[in-house]
Amino acid sequence: MNTTPSKTTNPDETAAAEDAAAKDAPVTSSEAVDSASASDDLGEQAARDDAADDGIADEDLEPDPFEAARHGVGAGAAAVVSAALGVVALTGAWTGRVAAERETLIGQIKLSGGGSAAQQISEIYGDAWHTTALVNGVFALLALLVGVVVLVRPAFGAPAGRPQPAWVRAVALAGVALGVLGVLISAGMYLDLFVSLPSAGTPAGG
Repeated sequence: MNTTPSKTTNPDETAAAEDAAAKDAPVTSSEAVDSASASDDLGEQAARDDAADDGIADEDLEPDPFEAARHGVGAGAAAVVSAALGVVALTGAWTGRVAAERETLIGQIKLSGGGSAAQQISEIYGDAWHTTALVNGVFALLALLVGVVVLVRPAFGAPAGRPQPAWVRAVALAGVALGVLGVLISAGMYLDLFVSLPSAGTPAGG
């Protein structure tokens, strides 16, 4: 005859033991991945909710590739224009030749009734020379101004998300350098610092 008293199991104690065993059981990799995915989904949902509260659309949260491609296009175009104007100022433009020929024609008309040698030199040659220098100087001054505006524009405009491209600054600096050189050469031509007008008492090549 078994005299050992039977042990009665309490339902509350059984549930507590199962909960403790579940807590002590190791977490599997699939459960960890599911937990991480759930956390990411909750984070993305929270970001969308915040954006919706602020009135921001989902596409506004992502960078626009076309906006990145358009960055610096205007400044780059202005820098190229500055460099081109500087080259024109140094090599001469057709507008300068047309203006010089016009001054030559005006001088010939003025001297059609006769005039001294000094007047002929001044009216036919000198005025055309000075007009060419003046036109080239205008192109050089434009190149200088456009290049300076491109270089100083970031300092006075609204803060940009990214700095000005290096090639834009390089081309703008080239335009400024060509503009300064063109202004100096044009001023020297206009003031007869490099080559003086021939005088009536010496040959034209002297």
